[in-house]
Amino acid sequence: MSTTNPSIAALRRAIEISERIASLESELRTVLAGGASRSTVAASAPVAAEAPSRRRGKKRKMSPEARARIVAAQKARWAKFNAAKGGTAKAAKVSASAPAAPAAKGKKKRKMSPEARARIVAAQKARWAKFNAARGK
Repeated sequence: MSTTNPSIAALRRAIEISERIASLESELRTVLAGGASRSTVAASAPVAAEAPSRRRGKKRKMSPEARARIVAAQKARWAKFNAAKGGTAKAAKVSASAPAAPAAKGKKKRKMSPEARARIVAAQKARWAKFNAARGK
């Protein structure tokens, strides 16, 4: 083999690798088929085709009660986690056995004082005045 062409050697190596891959795939099918004989496994369809197909059709709809139970359980898990971690006071308020009823709508929306709003408006007007002056209006 000392005088053979390097491309022929590479081709032989590729053939050896491809044969090895084929034997490993056959062995894998045998293992996945639960130890059936090689002849029955080789005659069967490829492994990927044997996998069950995903469900097609409508999405399942969850009831509001089920969703509320899931939310309550998740909040209880987080409360337990935060309490174990030395979390916030809010986490301590939520008990580990949270009720299955839907939670309240949430926190009230915070309001800005009229003075704060006036300061923001004045600052924005000043920025626009500066911008318009730089543009030459």
